[in-house]
Order: sequence, then C-alpha cells, then structure tokens
Amino acid sequence: MSKLPILRIAIPTPLRRSFDYLPPEDGGASLRPGIRIRVPFGKRTVIGVLLELAGESAVPAQRLKSVIEVLDEEPILPPDLLALLNWGSRYYHHPIGEVVAGALPALLREGKPARIPDNPVWQLTESGRTATATTLTRAPRQQALLSILHEQAGGLLEQQIHQYQQNWRAVMNRLEEKGWVQRIEASFHTTRLAKSSPAVDERPALNQTQQTAVSKVLQTAGQFSVSLLDGVTGSGKTEVYLRIVEQIIKSGAQAMVLVPEIGLTPQLLDRFSQRFPRPVALLHSSLSRQERLAAWLSSRSGEADIIIGTRSALFTPVKKLGVIIVDEEHDTSFKQQEGFRYSARDMAIIRARNAGVPIVLGSATPSLESLYNAQQKRYQHLSLPERAGNAKPPVFRLLDLRQQPLQEGLSPKLLGIMKEHLQTEGQILLFLNRRGYAPTLLCHECGWVGRCQRCDTHLTFHQQERRLRCHHCGSERPLTPQCPDCGSIDLRALGTGTERVEQALQQHFPGIGIARLDRDSTRRKGSMQSLLNEIQQGKKRILIGTQMLAKGHHFPNVTLVGILDTDQGLFSADFRASERMSQLITQVAGRAGRAEKPGLVVIQTHHPEHPLLQQLITHGYQQFANTALKERQEAELPPHCSIALLRAEAAAAETPLNFLRQALQAAEQFSSGEVLLLGPVPAPMEKRAGRFRAQLLLQSAERIALHRLLDQWIPQLETIKNSRKVRWSLDIDPVDLF
Repeated sequence: MSKLPILRIAIPTPLRRSFDYLPPEDGGASLRPGIRIRVPFGKRTVIGVLLELAGESAVPAQRLKSVIEVLDEEPILPPDLLALLNWGSRYYHHPIGEVVAGALPALLREGKPARIPDNPVWQLTESGRTATATTLTRAPRQQALLSILHEQAGGLLEQQIHQYQQNWRAVMNRLEEKGWVQRIEASFHTTRLAKSSPAVDERPALNQTQQTAVSKVLQTAGQFSVSLLDGVTGSGKTEVYLRIVEQIIKSGAQAMVLVPEIGLTPQLLDRFSQRFPRPVALLHSSLSRQERLAAWLSSRSGEADIIIGTRSALFTPVKKLGVIIVDEEHDTSFKQQEGFRYSARDMAIIRARNAGVPIVLGSATPSLESLYNAQQKRYQHLSLPERAGNAKPPVFRLLDLRQQPLQEGLSPKLLGIMKEHLQTEGQILLFLNRRGYAPTLLCHECGWVGRCQRCDTHLTFHQQERRLRCHHCGSERPLTPQCPDCGSIDLRALGTGTERVEQALQQHFPGIGIARLDRDSTRRKGSMQSLLNEIQQGKKRILIGTQMLAKGHHFPNVTLVGILDTDQGLFSADFRASERMSQLITQVAGRAGRAEKPGLVVIQTHHPEHPLLQQLITHGYQQFANTALKERQEAELPPHCSIALLRAEAAAAETPLNFLRQALQAAEQFSSGEVLLLGPVPAPMEKRAGRFRAQLLLQSAERIALHRLLDQWIPQLETIKNSRKVRWSLDIDPVDLF
C-alpha cells in the first residue's frame, strides 16, 4: 500500500506556520497546490489553501487529521501567484495563512464555488427605444435615466447606474411598468465591454520622448525589466500606458494596471474603455462581493484583457500576464498599513520578475527609492520632460501671508486673482489637505478644547452634520450647544477645513458652481464620478479639495491652482516629510494649465523664504530629489539603508514599552553590530483608539543582515512573557514612522 502524501495547508491564523493534514478518505483526485480545502481546525472547520504535497511530517501520523473536503478541481491560485505570496510572507515576516487568505475574494474565503455570478443589466425595450425623454418633463429623474439608456445601447450594469443617479431603483421600476426598460441577467463578460475603439487618427500623436518610452518598454516584452517613467504632470504618461497595453494585448497577453486610490479607477477605466473594445476587470474595495469575484475570475480565466485596480488587485491571478503598470508609484497608498504590511509597488516588481514580463513605474514625482534604483542602473530611466501638445508648465507665485488678513484661509490677494480667472472663463482648484469645518473647537470662556477621549488629538468640527469627529480612530459625537466644563455658549471653531472654505467661497462668489472633493463629500457610491462629470462639463467652476484632487486627474480648463496652507508640512520630525510635501505641491500644481490656457500656481505661506519652497519653484522636483538623496546618504537613511519598525500597543502606557525593552534584549543576542537598534520610545501620537503605542526601530546598511536578525528574533518575540498583553506588529520598509 502506497504511503499517503502529507498536505501542507495555509490556514488563516496569526500562527506563523502552515499545518499538515492527511488526504480525504477518497484519496482526493485533484490534490495540487493552489486548491482550496475544508479542514478541521480546533473546534471549527475552516477553508485553507494547499501549499505543497510533502513526504513526511514533523507531527506523528496518528495525530494528523484528514481534510473534510476538496473544494476545487483546478488550482484557484496558480503556481506563480503562490510563489509571490510565499515570497511576501517571508520578506514581510507575516503568517502565510493570513497572506494567502487575503489574496482571495471574500466569497472564495467562505468556500463558495469559483464561478462567475450573473450581473443584472438594464436595457431599453423596443418601445423604450422609440420613447423620447421629452414625454417625461414632469418626471425628471425618469427622463434622466431614459436618456442615459439611449446613450448606452448595450445597457447598463446595476453598479454602473449608481454613477449617474442615486436611489434609482424606484425610478427604474416606473420605467419598467411603462414597458420601456427590462432587467436581464447577463454574464460579466458580455456586459463589461467597453465603448468602440476610436479611429487611429483620433488618438493623440506621440511626441518623440513618448515614442521613445513606448519603444524601450516594448523592446523588453516577454522578459523582465523595470522602467521608471519619470514624466512631468501633463506629459502624457497615460497615453504611453495605453500604447504599451495596446501592443501587449495584440500579442495575446493581459495587462495589469495598479492605481493608488479608488478615486482614480473610474477615470482610468474610462480612458481604457474608450480605447479598447475589450472586457476590463476592475478591482477595488468599493465593489460588492459578487462584483469582486466576477472580476477576479475573469482575469484568472483570461476573459479580461486588462485588469485595473488598487493595491490588492496585485494578487489577482492572470492567465497570461504581459505587463504590469504602477501609476503614481510614489504614492504611500500602495503600502498596506495594517495586517499584512506589504508594498504593492515592490511586490509588483517581484511578480513581474517571476513572470518574466516588463513593469512600468510611472510618476511625475518619483519616490527617492525609485530614483536611487534608476541611478544604480537597476531600473531603466525614461524621462518625459515636457507637457504633451501645446500645454506649458504653470507659473509659480508665492504669497506671503505675514501681516495679511485672512478670510477663512483665503487672502485678499488670492481672492483677487480668483476673480480674474473666473472672468476669463477659467476653472480654479483650491487645495487644503484638511477636511471638515475646523480642526479645533474651543470655549472662549474657560479654554476647554474638544479632544478625542481615545486619541492624543483634537476632534474636528463638521458643521454640516453638527458633529465632532476624530479623523484617527473614527469616534464621533454630536455638538452640544454649551461648553461641557463651564456651560458657556461661546464655542469657537479654530482653524480651517475644506467645509469652511467651501462656505466662504459661496459668500465670495455667489452663483458660481463650487465642488468640494474630500472623503466626506464622496462617501456615497457614485458621488465621486458624479462630481467629476460636473467638473468636466463646466458646471463647477471652483474646486476645493484634499489630496484626492492631486492625483492623476485631468482638468483641462483649470487655469489657477491655489495651495492654501503649505506651512503644516514644512516642519516635521519624519525624515520623509520634505519628500512628501514636495510631491504633493508638484502634483497639485500639475492640475493647472494642462491644455491651451496658461496655468498659474499660487502658494500661500508664512515662510516664503523656506529653502524647500524656493528650490521647488525655481528648479523643480528633480533638483529637490537629487539634493534629498545626497542628504539621505550622509544621514544613512533609506534608500541608503534598510529599516524595520516593531510596534506594540496596549491599554496601559507602560505595557508596550516593557514588551519592547524585553524585545530589545532579545535582539541584542543576535546582533553582531550590523543592525542598529533605536528605542524603544513612545509613538509620536502615543494614544490612539484608546490604546497606548510604542515602537522600536531597526536599521542596517545591509538588507540581508537585517532579515537574518529578524529570522532569529521573531520566534523569540512570541515567547516573551508580556507578548500576550500587547498587540505587536512588524513593519518592513515602513513609509510612516508615526
């Protein structure tokens, strides 16, 4: 009788190991790595993924349990993706079971069949096609839906309708009662078809540098290469992506495009869908469970030629991967900050290397790490130094706020400039990276300040909702009319947020359409796309928003960008603060003058002589980056070294520090002087969400030396006496030391 194989299975648990099981009683006909298996685990049954078939187990055979059920005939995770997940588990020192489970859509984690669900589609009936919107003048919402369906001959997915109208179901039911529309069940593949491809001569002509970039990337098709596409804002990076993807899918392969935030996916999807009459898989956190599964499986089967998504889309199986594009590669949103703390940009490079395909990292403000790798010739450096077409770079102007009166963060000079641009039919974008009405609420009588009881921070006042909200832990409470300490009604909002600026703009510019884009105003599904549509149509002339306005958006009619407050980012204890501020200013400024009209960027500051501002407006981001890299080298900071951060938190202030002191003693046993241990110290925001936090920093000039210590150290951390009294986590290559 042949010996039964040992099934090594990844179980979603914080334990840093896989678990051994015996095959099912029927032997299991499809035992291949990557399939899902239902297994007993303690008193529960859980869904795991088979990692490998082994000949032996360290656990005695009589103690091994048999699996309950094999759920897949074919591997749900192909070998290349399993290899990537194993690499990520080792490099980021995170439990393999949690890494693998996080790569699966929720329905697959629950054991549901790996089958693409049907998607409801609304289409016009024959009588609906002959009906005209003018017959519905007394029902404007029905009229609007009918017009949209006339424009979309193939119908609309239910999730697409949200982009055009909120709470639309009752309205659509009225049209169905009239016999003008019908609801059908269609597969994901037949409904995700894009608009017709434009004629070749309708596409913008590539300039020489764009053509060179496309050619150099395509020269490496079918082999691994990393290209840093370093293009100024408005230089046509998206058009370069489109041309590369066009050739890749012509060759029969698929393209993966990663973006940092959900807000950019509808715009990018629209650009790709206008160009390619092919199925596109869209993956981000706002999708329903069924939508995510459909997109995930369509990529795996090869039905979707293009995959567009945020960082977790990296773990989507692709039948024939041809290229990976990481747009806005510098953005910190590509770094997961909880649980499995991976960098999607860095893991995308590993995936491209394993698959033997090119990867393009695009940005107008590349990260210092990527620029350093380009200098070291690890990356191919492709430069787009000029804006596409006839667009010219914007002109910068610093406004000195010292001794100037401010009206809700707006200086008289800026208001005057805004009036001039509105008179010439330009659009205006105002940037303030602080949402809400005011960051602080103060009692003028006794000095009481609204503070979060769970964090070391003030509560932000949201006037529209009349609530105080913590932007760190999410706790909130209604605004009371009296001071809780002295009973005074003289409560004053201090500081300025986007909501307050919007209110001031409505008073200064009555009758002018104003759009506020921040996390509060775009919370509802489809609201972001609706606002963007109104901006593109010119219905909104003044835009006010946070950093979600700075990333990738193309507003051709914006002629003036006003940056209301740069001072808060000029002084920080974080060594990356100047890099992020430079990137943010450059990205926001890049929204101005992207078409024929010239652009002006006005920066309000109390420190116009600050060297960072002077360097940026005089020499640009590239000069700043070169200087910053030299400073990092002298200070022996990333990218000239590798770092890891051990964080701990607990309900009592001393508990995390005690744990980290013991962790430090354990690390010193394995350190041979190659790794510098700094701390432990309380976190800059020590109390957050009701828990006290502390951290210990590890730094080494050699990445190998750092990971060698971590391999020996982490098992010891789990044996420390206080380890069960704290929540601790390890962050490899952290982007945030706070």
